[in-house]
Amino acid sequence: NIMFFNFNLCRCFIMRYSTNYLINLGDIKMEQVRWIISDNSRNNEQKTSVETFSEKEIAKARDFHKKFDIYEPTPLARLSELSAKLGIKEFLVKDESKRFGLNAFKVLGGSYAIGNFLAERLDKSIEEVDFEMLKSKETKEKLGDITFYTATDGNHGRGVAWAANQLGQKSVVYMPKGSSEYRLNKIKAEGSDASITDMNYDEAVRLADQNAKKTGGEVIQDTAWEGYVKVPTWIMQGYGTLMLEAVEQMKEYGIDAPTHVFLQAGVGAMAGAVQGMIAAIFPNNRPITTIVEPEVANCIFRSAENKEITNVTGDMFTIMAGLACGEPNPIGWDIIKDYSDAFISCPEYVAADGMRLLGNPLGNDPKVISGESGAVTAGIVYELLTDDNLKELKEKLKLDENSKVLVISTEGDTDPDNYRKIVWDGEHTR
Repeated sequence: NIMFFNFNLCRCFIMRYSTNYLINLGDIKMEQVRWIISDNSRNNEQKTSVETFSEKEIAKARDFHKKFDIYEPTPLARLSELSAKLGIKEFLVKDESKRFGLNAFKVLGGSYAIGNFLAERLDKSIEEVDFEMLKSKETKEKLGDITFYTATDGNHGRGVAWAANQLGQKSVVYMPKGSSEYRLNKIKAEGSDASITDMNYDEAVRLADQNAKKTGGEVIQDTAWEGYVKVPTWIMQGYGTLMLEAVEQMKEYGIDAPTHVFLQAGVGAMAGAVQGMIAAIFPNNRPITTIVEPEVANCIFRSAENKEITNVTGDMFTIMAGLACGEPNPIGWDIIKDYSDAFISCPEYVAADGMRLLGNPLGNDPKVISGESGAVTAGIVYELLTDDNLKELKEKLKLDENSKVLVISTEGDTDPDNYRKIVWDGEHTR
């Protein structure tokens, strides 16, 4: 009885202060969602420019991608029966598992960055080149041999390796310790010199940079640092293709704009790019945006908490491998801190619930095969709409029967064995 009494006291404290932590009381273990509401996103203070992610700039990336012979927009799944069950108007899922046969969105950034890099080497603009021209024998003779270096948990590295291989160039890919052997082998299958290191993600990024400098190679990385801004900006603009597609697809459904967008963040490159686009495209009816991260790798959340860039160190083992990053991309962070409305740090079960939710649709809703990093945003939407402990946050985010929610499933089952363990065997339940 005493333990039960103490447990409830702790729960009340947690709910009141809107900050939930892992609690251990004897044999009781409880994982909860932590959240922050921004006091900056809707004020009239001067904000970071989003011109770099305007529709005009992102259209350049989209036009480049449209020139690929394998290009087609990925589906925007409209989960009508699920939205009705959860009590919202729309639940839309951008399904990036269908992207170029690579099962993830990351190739959009890597290919656009490499395209821009090679165009500059040829003294041309990105509008003047296409992938076929860059693949030509004449272009290769002009450019010579180039080795592209990068660090990745899997998806970004595979995209860079694929693009380099298509262009007859080389790639070297470093993965953090604990990375999936399956993902490693997929990168190697693209002709890359890939390996799993004994480092965390951010250390692997530094290794890629160091070895590129030693060998005369080029770094293609989706995070930025002093003196390294141009390439990550290109990568972020490349990610914008998926949001531009989503905007067009929503219009086909008769939806002018979503009311809510939930974005997962690792370093914050994709989240920053999409947040920038949202601010640029919807200046007068900007959707409420929420940034979602795993608890063990929540560098954006901590930065929002401290109101300055705050790193996370250590191994950061999480099932959301694509989000296991400890150092925010400063380009993305500048946009996120000024325009994002809320920040959520969540336990593993949120992503697992999202995977199960999307993989087992209601009625005639389309099925979405979503991996751990891809499904966490769908998972948190589900939790917000079904867990009474999150009622306060739901109300602060104005989630109700009129809400039109957009999430991006950034990857499919990029680790099929782990996908089955979660979706079939029920691993990582609350």
